[in-house]
Amino acid sequence: QVQLVESGGGLVQAGGSLRLSCTASGYRFSSYLMGWFRQAPGKEREFVAAISRYSLNTNYADSVKGRFTISRLNAKSTLYLQMNSLKPEDTAVYYCAADKSTVPNTSSDEYDYWGLGTQVTVSS
Repeated sequence: QVQLVESGGGLVQAGGSLRLSCTASGYRFSSYLMGWFRQAPGKEREFVAAISRYSLNTNYADSVKGRFTISRLNAKSTLYLQMNSLKPEDTAVYYCAADKSTVPNTSSDEYDYWGLGTQVTVSS
């Protein structure tokens, strides 16, 4: 049974940092590229970042470039998202997802497995 479990969310002041983690189980982690998405209240889910199977390629939304860093540790079946210089507009539920494609996708429709999400709230 495939499971993706996010952790590390919380309340932080603008300008602060958080590190999200996503622990995977039930499948071969290194066989899937991984992504982070987020959904703010009243808005559609949007792409944040993605990373290929062996970390050779990454892709970021323009809104987070230079502030967020996606990484993975295949030996621990864990995906990370380091978020720096957080802004109130980063407030959302953050989801990790797994995709069997070979090129990091920005479309949520391409992803096969999803976690339940972790809340990130950035106060001004």
